This record gives sequence, structure tokens and C-alpha cells, in this order.
Amino acid sequence: MKPSEENLKYGTEMVNQHPIFSRLYGKIITSTNKYMGKNIAAVVNSNGYIYVNKDTYLTPKEWAYTIAHCQLHLAFGHFDAEKMPGYEKAAPDGTTEKKVSCNLHLWNAACDIYITKFLSDIKFGTPLCTDPITSFPGSLTDELKIYDYLVEHNVPCDNQKYSTADSYHMDMEGLEKPIVYNEKTQAHNRYAACFAYALAESVTDVVSDAGGHERNERKDTPPAKAARWFIDHYPLLGGLAASFKIIEDSLYCQKNEIQIAAVDASLGEIYINPAAGFQMEEWKFVLAHEYLHAGLSHHQRCQGRDPYLWNIACDFVINGWLQEMQIGTMPEGGLLLDEKLKGMSAESIYDMIQSDLRKYMKMNTFRGYGKGDVIKGKPGTFSDSNSHATLDDFYKNALMQGLEYHTEHDRGFIPAGLLEEIRTLAMPPIPWDVKLAKWFDCFFAPLEKHRTYARPSRRQGATPDIPRPRYVPDNIPTDSRTFGVVVDTSGSMSAKQIGMALGSIASYAASKEVPLARVIFCDAKAYDAGYLAPEDIAGRVTVQGRGGTVLQPGIDLLEQAKDFPKNGPILIITDGYIEENLCVKHTHAFLIPYGNRLPFRAKGEVFYFKEQ
Repeated sequence: MKPSEENLKYGTEMVNQHPIFSRLYGKIITSTNKYMGKNIAAVVNSNGYIYVNKDTYLTPKEWAYTIAHCQLHLAFGHFDAEKMPGYEKAAPDGTTEKKVSCNLHLWNAACDIYITKFLSDIKFGTPLCTDPITSFPGSLTDELKIYDYLVEHNVPCDNQKYSTADSYHMDMEGLEKPIVYNEKTQAHNRYAACFAYALAESVTDVVSDAGGHERNERKDTPPAKAARWFIDHYPLLGGLAASFKIIEDSLYCQKNEIQIAAVDASLGEIYINPAAGFQMEEWKFVLAHEYLHAGLSHHQRCQGRDPYLWNIACDFVINGWLQEMQIGTMPEGGLLLDEKLKGMSAESIYDMIQSDLRKYMKMNTFRGYGKGDVIKGKPGTFSDSNSHATLDDFYKNALMQGLEYHTEHDRGFIPAGLLEEIRTLAMPPIPWDVKLAKWFDCFFAPLEKHRTYARPSRRQGATPDIPRPRYVPDNIPTDSRTFGVVVDTSGSMSAKQIGMALGSIASYAASKEVPLARVIFCDAKAYDAGYLAPEDIAGRVTVQGRGGTVLQPGIDLLEQAKDFPKNGPILIITDGYIEENLCVKHTHAFLIPYGNRLPFRAKGEVFYFKEQ
């Protein structure tokens, strides 16, 4: 590691250990001279990214100072349009547009001077320049006053003196598009809220240390009060509320990019960012949202879908329910709510939003942009002296018991969709092999047997004087009791998966007295294995190819075959890594491994099998 990079590492550690700066936002991204320029140490943009030049040689304390300088640009709201000179608010009638008219270089310089004075006062790190109080006789307690002084005295924009960039660049990127907070986007500056919270927390820590006692667990914060409200007054979610641990830690949320809240059902923890600045009613909404994520097993129901898009689909459903139930107040800021999606399931919404990824990939969850508030960890267990159960089972039971008590005592309205989902949790899932057997039943009814005297019974010889008929099956043409099997034999399909699927098909075909099945193997090409008996499907078939996955040639070969019935069903065995525009005209079904997904919305049944 270069000396410059090692100093940067130590400087970053100094920031992370500071009681204030460790709690502030600012994601550090390392870069080089090639992209930033030789004399630029660091720049920050309005999205909260701090780009540092690892090729620049600074001491660890100078790096700590530089990173803190960039964090304070965000914390002091220097990117906010309302704080910038020349800002005009829009009139209620819309006659005045919101705009900012100022010299951006001078505004950046004024902000640099203000931050330099602040860091000099608190004596953090090693300054890159002298205290500006020696050069400016005016007040340095307000950025606007500093800006006015620079304009009035025609002070040149010497950014290099107080900035972390050079004289040709500003250390604030994106000032030409300042942030305007409104109800449709963001209602407040989360960076400033985080800074205010960090100051309060650091003061509390100092006072606690001076008093010689440890800080007790916070019990009177708005999130804690909201959690107790569910336990005391809302039985539907009271059981879930009692089972979760609320963790209010702005530092943890800052490091894990949690803007408001997130839930990890595997650990039984909900992470709350106190810097969000919400009131108790808003925290009620947030906590109820996270409780339902866990209780309805959204972390387990993803099943191969894109986790972020699945999270968005679940958020639309939950937020709609909470609005109907009037639990708390939904926080402002463009969160996921759409009346047009009312009554739709999460699965249906997921299929819909896949057609407009540009729109929905930009939406925010309670965790923030590009992050799902459902954190999927390892399955946990809940144990007491009498039993051991998975946490998922515990959450389901808590939700079902809460529903029973809630309805029995008439404690409030519950949407029909939520009621249906909770009751579905009480029904054990039907195994995939049972579903597959029912699918076979739809096409191959049991053959009825009838009596005939044309072929005497075997017992006729024992009673030659008494004629005895024999039971024989109906004389149904063999080609009417057959089906097609298209098997994905690409490299992504394991031999165990293929063997398990084919074995299940063979056993059901034999039990339904299906004499033959038409089998097609597909990878880069289609291989026609012809008609095979069930026992041949199970064990005596040699897989010929292991190339890419293209199933359409195999489907076409089977549907166009003259010896295959026009109404014959087709069962497609694949792992889901196939083309996105597969066209199947016959009645069909898919058999894929549990946890995988098809790249399109299937028109036929989909069965998910688990490897044993």
C-alpha cells in the first residue's frame, strides 16, 4: 500500500471514531489523479458521495480534516436552493418560479470559509490553510454574509486557499442544480437532520461520561413509544411488535445506507434512523410497514425475483393497506403508494412493474434509493424451554393470533387483501409433487374398467358351471394418452435436478397408465428422443448436449411433429435461465427448481421443486 493510501486509511478511521463526524452522511469513494487532477484532494456532490484522491499525499490528520470538510457541506445544507443567494420561492398562485441566481464559485468559496472557521473552532484534524478570521474582518457566522462580503469587496474566487479542490475546480459538484425540497420529493434535508442528531447524541455522551454513569437504553423516543403503542393498543400487530428489537442507531444506519428504516426478520431486528426526524404517528406507519414485511414472509416469498423490484411491489401493497387502516401518518417524500394498484397482490404488481423498469427502479423504499428495506439474512430460530421453531413460523403464528384477537374484539378495519394473506399463512403449502399429480389428473383421468364375457375370468376354471366375466380397461387409443416433455440440458441444470424431475414425471405417468411420452432434450440444439416408456424416462436416457439454453427449437419440434396429438400437454423442465420470448401454443406447465424464476410471465402452471 502506498504511503498516501495508508494515510488516507488512518484519516478515515479518525473520522469514524469521532463522536460527531462518525454519525454524518457521506459515502467515501476513492479515485486517482487520472480522474480528479493532481492538486484535488476531495470533492463532494449533492447525492452524498465524497470522492477522495488516493494519489494525493496528506497526513492522516489532514485527510480527516478533508473528509469532515466535505461532510459539513452536506450537513450545513450548502446544496439546498433555499440557503443559496438569490433564491425566490414560488408564489401560491404559481406566478413566481423557484430559482437561484448567484455566482456559484463565490458561493462555494463562502461555504468553504464558513466550514474552515467551524473546523478551526472545534480543532479537528490538521487544517489545510490558516484560520480565515485573520483575512476577513467581517462576521464568519453565516454563509450568506460571507458571500455578500466577497461580492461587495470583489474578492477573487481563490478556492485553493480554503477548499479541498484546486483553484480551477469547486469542491462542491452539482451546484448548478441545487436541491429543492417539496412534498413530492423530499420534505427535509436528511443530512442536516443527521447532523443535528449527531450533535445531540455527542452532548448526551459527554454529559453521561462526566456524571460517571452509562447511558440507559432509550425508552421515551418516538419510535419506542410507537412500538409500545402496538403492544398496548393494536392486537393485530402487537405480537409482532413484542418480538422485534428496535435499534435506533444513526451511525449504523449511515454505514448501511438506511435513510429511514429497514427490517432483518432473520435476526428479529428493525433498524431505525433517528435522524429522519419523524414524529410518533409517522413512526407508527413505518413500524407497521416493517412488521408486515416480516409477518407476511416477504423475505422468503421472493423466489428468484429481483429482490429490489419485489421489495417495491410489496411496499405498494403494504402502504395501501396501512392507508386504509389509518395506522399512523405516512411520511412525506414520494414513498410508494398508488390507488390504481389497490386490490392487487405483490406478485401481480411485480409482474406489472417489470414492463416499466426505468420508472420503478428509481423509486425509494424506507431504506432509500436502490436499496430494499427487507434485509434477507440467514434463517433464524426462536426457542424457549419447551420448543424450537423458526422465526418465520413464530412471526406467522403471532400475526394469525393477532388477527383472531383483533376480529374477536372488533378492534378495527382490516383490508380484504391483508385478511386473505394472513389466513393463507394458516394453510400449509401444497407440496409441489402433489400439485404436479393434480396437473396430470386434468389430462389423464383414471381408465374405467368394465366387465366382459368375451374373456373369462381366471377363476372360471374353479367353477366351470358358473360363467364369470373379466374386468378389462376401456379400449382407448394409446396416442390419446400421451404428453410431451421438453428438458433443459444446459450446463446450468445439474444432473440431480434433471434426474429428480424426470423421476417424478415417470412415476406419475406410470400411475396414470400413460404408456409413452414424447421427450425432447434442449441446449444449444434440440434432440428428439422419441416416445419413451415411463421407466425409460426415469433412468435409461442419455443426455446428449451441455451447451447454451434455447428451448424454442425444442418446443417447435414437438408442436410440429405429425405423431404428437394437437391437444397433447407439454411439461417443460428448466432452471429458468432461458430466452425471454418463449412461445408455447399447446397447453403446458413449467417445472423449475425452488428459488428460480422464469424471465417472463408464464401462461401455464409453474411448479417449483426442491432438491432433496
